[in-house]
Amino acid sequence: MNKWSHALITGVLVLLTPLTQAAPKALDRVIAVVNDGVVLKSDMAAMRRTVTLNAADRELPPQDVLEEQMRERLIIEELQLQEAKRLGIQIDDSQLQQAIENIAKEQSVSVQALREKMAKQGVAWAQYREQVRRELTISEARNAQVRRRISILPQEVETLASQLNEQKMQKVKYKLSHIQLKLDDDASKAERESVKKQAHRLVDTLRHDGNIAELAMEYSKGPKALDGGDWGWLRLEEMPTIFADQITNQGKGAIIGPFRSGVGFHILKIDDVQGLETVAVTEVKARHILIKPSIVLSDKGAQKELNKMVSQIQRGEQRFADLAKQYSDDPGSAVNGGDLGWSTTDAYVPAFKAKVDALPEGQVSEPFKTVHGWHIVEVTDRREVDKTDAAVKNRAYRMLFNRKFNEEAQAWLQELRAGAYVEVLTDDS
Repeated sequence: MNKWSHALITGVLVLLTPLTQAAPKALDRVIAVVNDGVVLKSDMAAMRRTVTLNAADRELPPQDVLEEQMRERLIIEELQLQEAKRLGIQIDDSQLQQAIENIAKEQSVSVQALREKMAKQGVAWAQYREQVRRELTISEARNAQVRRRISILPQEVETLASQLNEQKMQKVKYKLSHIQLKLDDDASKAERESVKKQAHRLVDTLRHDGNIAELAMEYSKGPKALDGGDWGWLRLEEMPTIFADQITNQGKGAIIGPFRSGVGFHILKIDDVQGLETVAVTEVKARHILIKPSIVLSDKGAQKELNKMVSQIQRGEQRFADLAKQYSDDPGSAVNGGDLGWSTTDAYVPAFKAKVDALPEGQVSEPFKTVHGWHIVEVTDRREVDKTDAAVKNRAYRMLFNRKFNEEAQAWLQELRAGAYVEVLTDDS
C-alpha cells in the first residue's frame, strides 16, 4: 500500500466525522496499516485499559515497550480477522450468546451479574459483546488454519497412552486368584484341545458366580493351588510377567483368560483393586429429525412442521424412522432413520446435549432450536460403559494435539506476519 492510501484512509475518517459538531473533538488516528486494514489509536487505548485492568498488582513494563507489544498484538489480531473474512467465518448472535453464557458459567455468575461487572469496570455491554465476537472469530480462523497442519499418528497416541498407563499403574495393587491347567510339551493335539476346552468351561463357570478358590483347589496345578489360587496383593512389577502382560485397566471382578504359556493354560480373577482410577460414562442411543430454516421456510414454519410430525408419531400415524428418512435435513442420520448411534452427550452441541440429557427414554421431545436448525429427538436407550482405556487414549491424543497445536499456531502466525504488508505510522506520517 502506497503513501496516498494512508491519506485516503485518514480522509475517510475525517469525512465520517459529523461536520455539524459544535465543539471540536479529537479524531481517531491510524497508527498502523495492515494489508488493506488498519489499527487505530482507539484500539490501542482499549487494549491499554484491558492490560492495565488484567495486570492488577503486577508492574507493567516501560511505556515504550508496552506500546510496541500492544501494537504488535493488534497487528496480529487484524491479520487473523482478515484471514477469517477470507474464509467466510462469521459469528452469529446465537453463537455469541452461547459463548457469553459459558464465560458467565466459568466465573460462577449469571449473565446479568457479568454485565454488571463489566459496567463497574467502565466497559459498555455492546463493546464487551463485540470484543467476545472478535475473539471468537479469531479463534475460529486460527483453528481452521492450524488444525489442517497437524498430523497425529496412531502409534504416537499408543506410545504416549502406554507411558501414561505405566505412570498410573505404578501405585495400583491387585488381589489376584489364579488357576493353571498343566499341559506337557509333548502333549498330543487331542490333549491340547481337551485342556483348552476345560479352561473355557472353568471361565464360563466363574462368569456365572463360580467360586475360584474351590475351582483352583480342584483343578489348578499352579503354585498357589492349595491356597485356593490366592496370590494376595501384588503390584505389576511384583507379579509374574505372564500375569502382568494380561492386565491393563481391568477392574474388580474381572476374569482374564484363558491364555497360554509354556506350562499350560491360565485363568486370572481380579478379586480386588487398590488405587485404580476407572472411567465409567453414560452413552445414549438417540435419533433425531432436523429441519433447517431457509429463505422459503421460516423458524416458525420449521417449528410447525416438527410439531405436526410429533403429533403423527404420538397418534401412531407415522413412524419416527420413516419421517426422518423422508424429511430430515441431516443426511448422515436421515438414511438410518435419524439414528445417531451410541455416543456420550458431550459429542453434541450444548442445546442438543441439554435436551438429550433431560429426556426420558422413549419420549419424543418438543421442537427445539440449535445452531444447526430445528430438531425433535428421541432417546431410545442408555448404557453405562467402562471407558478407562479410551479415556487414557483420549488424554494422550489431547496432549499431543495441544503440543502440536501450540507449535503450529506460532509458526502460522509468524508466516502470516511475514507475508503481510505492515507499516507503522508515527505522528509525523
